[in-house]
Amino acid sequence: MTHTLPLVGSALFRVRAATGRCAAPTVRCREVPFRVGRWTTFMLLLAAGVAHPAAAQLKVDINQGQSQPLPVAVPGFATPASAPTAAGETGALGMQVAGVIGNDLKSSGLFKPVGPSAPVTNGEVTKPSFVPIRAVGAQALVTGFVEKNGDGSITVGCYLYDAYAEQELTRDGFKVAPAAWRRAAHKCADKVYGRLTGETGYFDSQIAYISETGPKTRRVKRLAIMDQDGANHRFLTNGQNLVLTPRFAPNESRLAYMSFANNKPRIYRYDAVAGRHSLVGEFSGTTLSPRYSPDGRYLLLSQVRAGVANIYRLDLESNALTRLTDGPSIDTSPSYSPDGSKIVFESDRSGTQQLYVMNADGSGQRRISYGEGRYATPAWSPRGDWIAFTRIGGGALRVGVMHPDGSGARVLTDSWADEGPSWSPNGRVIAFFRSPQGGGTPKLMSVDLTGQNLRMIPTPLGGSDPGWGPLRP
Repeated sequence: MTHTLPLVGSALFRVRAATGRCAAPTVRCREVPFRVGRWTTFMLLLAAGVAHPAAAQLKVDINQGQSQPLPVAVPGFATPASAPTAAGETGALGMQVAGVIGNDLKSSGLFKPVGPSAPVTNGEVTKPSFVPIRAVGAQALVTGFVEKNGDGSITVGCYLYDAYAEQELTRDGFKVAPAAWRRAAHKCADKVYGRLTGETGYFDSQIAYISETGPKTRRVKRLAIMDQDGANHRFLTNGQNLVLTPRFAPNESRLAYMSFANNKPRIYRYDAVAGRHSLVGEFSGTTLSPRYSPDGRYLLLSQVRAGVANIYRLDLESNALTRLTDGPSIDTSPSYSPDGSKIVFESDRSGTQQLYVMNADGSGQRRISYGEGRYATPAWSPRGDWIAFTRIGGGALRVGVMHPDGSGARVLTDSWADEGPSWSPNGRVIAFFRSPQGGGTPKLMSVDLTGQNLRMIPTPLGGSDPGWGPLRP
């Protein structure tokens, strides 16, 4: 149900425990799904009747990387006096929320947090003073509040202003369980990113990867999952069996990965809702390289028999297996186009590892990589405009991109061993792993399409094989 409510004093997105409704300055409230481990719900507060002034032209050129990041002020969020919550005092939480938002925006390479971090007051949220914001060079202001509700939840309000036009650009609010405050902060950062770039954000997403520790000859590898900024980290396997290549289903509640359980490489699924691992079918030969279709109905995989690998499509409802390639070569690492009509994969049918594209039914197979060296681990962008790859040549492995027809190929990294690309939900950032020359455990990294915004993704131990999940609902 949607309620349009009038201005009530100076209330800011206050939730009435008795009615479950939001009282706010001309806002509309509606319930939408919010997932934190198991399913919960939250209130998404949508602005209604707030026109975006035509004069507001604040915009970030997303193609420029970090060459000229936009200065933005993100002071601590307002926190009315209240009792402690499960996440700590709301006063401290207001600072933490602002910190996560600032770090999200900074990590994109498009924004530069500047100015004071001291928390604002409730009145300053809707009536900020722009003079001190401009004085520190900020062109945009992100502000808001954290408030404890009568039912034990918290409400996080988020506002974005053009500091020079002195105009509100957007507002949003999120009612969440106290433990989910980081998700509300990521949602706010996504809102700011989207309003200023014109594209969807990617901060409220997760990365699954392989945690690595120990010497190379006795490396322990565990399946792990975390928020895209490294927070909320947890291990999903105990390290008794080697695991590789985790990949998310489109609804982000399931993962497919390869495991060497019982010394037989096969594909497994992890159900995040049930917290359960299960084998994906009993097939002859080794199965590897799982990848979900965009609708979640199929799982692509490679099956190895007598030293030959072919690509198959598994119907997850009927368990029917359909062969898509058939030859004496090694065909592996399949990845769907976002519309599900085509598949990119790697094959050595030409004598070396190269990239090929085929129709979803296996027809129309054609080579697309013709540059120097070999090409492996292709991943189709969620936008459909690029295919990421690992290029092997000149004594190094590097991550790059090319268009689906093979044109415009270029490398984005220049280290000794960068491989295993995986796209952010908006198709603007690529996660990969970097191995140090001379040995040692690999690290997770990310780079944007400009090749300029290179950063390390924090993990408690070494990390490889990142699989970036979709934007969470």
